[in-house]
Amino acid sequence: MKVAFAAAVVAVSLLSETTAAAQHRIPLADIKSVDPTIIVELRYAGPNNIIGRPLYAHGTRAFVRPELLPRLKQAQKFLRQFNYRLKIWDAYRPPAVQRALWQASQNDSYVANPDLGAGSLHSWGVAVDYTLADLHNRDVQMPTDFDVFSPAALSQYAGANRAVRSRLNLLRVAMAAAGFYAFHNEWWHFTTKDWTKYVPQDEVARISKTSGTPIKSTETTGPVVEIITSKQHL
Repeated sequence: MKVAFAAAVVAVSLLSETTAAAQHRIPLADIKSVDPTIIVELRYAGPNNIIGRPLYAHGTRAFVRPELLPRLKQAQKFLRQFNYRLKIWDAYRPPAVQRALWQASQNDSYVANPDLGAGSLHSWGVAVDYTLADLHNRDVQMPTDFDVFSPAALSQYAGANRAVRSRLNLLRVAMAAAGFYAFHNEWWHFTTKDWTKYVPQDEVARISKTSGTPIKSTETTGPVVEIITSKQHL
């Protein structure tokens, strides 16, 4: 896939957990380079996360594989029609940070155990954690905060708040149309549908088995949605 716009691309070397001698260079691009109106608030760059301290260096930017950039731009354009914007909570995640999260949580229903294989798809630049904000960069109510490891964080919202349900459905519709699917246990986590193209083939089955990530997505255009637009004055 050819990216039709200019973007600074960097490359990182990811040491495979399963093959100590093998290194995979991953091209990464800054999400802000495709659309500066996308909000970035990396939760692991500050203390507001399950660890309670920063895991990223100050000034860390949100990176993904460059092939994902036009998809994020598409999702942002769709959401702005309803007076919302994407807010990024996490994107590319170095394996060392993944290990720290696993050591803190020890909960493989939510955090990929790096000792069982290739770790998180965040570490391959193909998964992103999102929420919504309004056009004035203000947070809007969603099912939970980030990294709430409980049934309340399921991608199928079971609460009674009609506005929260509408916003979550809108986010899922936007991401599905842009080529992402949701993770069942975390409403904020989305993976590109063609993630297997960007991960070494010997790791694909391992990741799918350990993380529950399907090799092929069954989502098409997302859930049926009743849309409540963000009010400018709220």
